[in-house]
Amino acid sequence: MKRIKNGLIILNLLVFLWLFNSSIINSERLLEEGELVFFELAPVDPRSLMQGDYMRLNYAIMSSIDSEDIYPIGYLIFELNHNNVAQFKRLEKDFGTIDKQDRIIKYQLGKRFFFSKRPFVRIGAESYFFQEGKAEHFEAAKYGGLKISQNGESILIGLYDVNFEKL
Repeated sequence: MKRIKNGLIILNLLVFLWLFNSSIINSERLLEEGELVFFELAPVDPRSLMQGDYMRLNYAIMSSIDSEDIYPIGYLIFELNHNNVAQFKRLEKDFGTIDKQDRIIKYQLGKRFFFSKRPFVRIGAESYFFQEGKAEHFEAAKYGGLKISQNGESILIGLYDVNFEKL
């Protein structure tokens, strides 16, 4: 009985390590192969803009979304302008309905506050953490730079100023 118990513990540990390492490998691949896209930042309530050593991010592209078209989970379809800044096109529910030339990012629907009536679309990069005491440096942020894969996975790689220089 003890042998089976130890075997199950080792099996669970190996599965956990495999999942953890595959997540790291996927993130590294996304950083290396993903397309750099800039999302313009929208103002956030100044009382909650800076809290400790992170910044809450809100994206201007989200204001283009009609709340009637939102699915709980889906894809935000966008195009790029001449500076690689994302411009909203539409939302899609299924990956199969997306054209090959479309650029996409996965999203989930949530609520920012329990009393908020407007839905909040999360693309997975709503907070940016930085070294304590550097808040003033990041107040100049105009864009969030995300690496995005062809299947809509994304990772925030940094904040950029008005001249697209990384802060």
